[in-house]
Amino acid sequence: MPIIYIFSIGSAKDNMEPQDFRDIIYSKDETGVVTLTFNTPARKNALSAVTFLELFYAAEHFQADDSAHAMILTGAKDPKSDDPSKEAFSSGGYFNPDAFEGLPPEVLADIDMSDVAQKRATLKFYACDKPIIAAINGLAIGGAVTLCLAAADQIYLSEHAWLQLPFAKLGLAAELGSTFFLPRLLGFQRAKELLFFPERISASEAVELGIANKVVPHGELLSYAHEKVLQLIPPQGPALSIRAMKRCLHEPHMDALSEALDLENAALAKTMATEDFAEGMMARIERRAPVFKGK
Repeated sequence: MPIIYIFSIGSAKDNMEPQDFRDIIYSKDETGVVTLTFNTPARKNALSAVTFLELFYAAEHFQADDSAHAMILTGAKDPKSDDPSKEAFSSGGYFNPDAFEGLPPEVLADIDMSDVAQKRATLKFYACDKPIIAAINGLAIGGAVTLCLAAADQIYLSEHAWLQLPFAKLGLAAELGSTFFLPRLLGFQRAKELLFFPERISASEAVELGIANKVVPHGELLSYAHEKVLQLIPPQGPALSIRAMKRCLHEPHMDALSEALDLENAALAKTMATEDFAEGMMARIERRAPVFKGK
């Protein structure tokens, strides 16, 4: 049975531990497989600065724990709905100040509000040499998509899942290494198409594009991800070989990814101060098409 770390913010510590988390659940089973679940279903598992702080420490804890061999990323089901087509992996960035309510000062002090591109968490996951699989169980928007590109070695999608990169629709620059990963996966022209024209991408289209690996029946998604990840760790998988190959694939690109994230942070600082961003956010709230002014 999985060992569940119940989430709550505790007393002052140098680092957050899994039991400190409130936006995510970190569980580890007897095989050493960690399941990391985005656990704010009331906001469709949207990712705040607090969530990304917890993700950073989750990745750090995972890498340092010799009994943790692999990870699965997924989203919590909404307990108020039994409709699988309405599930959310994550609806992307969450900017509401209520995300910070109840946090102790030492946790607030650990959040760099200028790191909107989430360089810290992105690099931590990208540098992790243990295998990680994303099981995208529903809608995945913006940073939720590119977090998987940075973190996951394989991405499996529910038949009900869909993706979207809505940055242009919000008058916002891309983040979490989108500008680094997408051209390498798709080529420049297709990457620009996805970023400039933010349409929904179905699960099957994501596989055809090459930004995901397989569409799986919804009810089998987590079991399939678990089955695949077990093939990468002992006794079925050669963990030392897998980790060595992952380091060889990732390490040559760390500096370029770091630079891309710096550029994204600079672009985000500029675009978030514009009238267009304010209009994009208001249009989203009011469920209408934005009217941009280029200001």
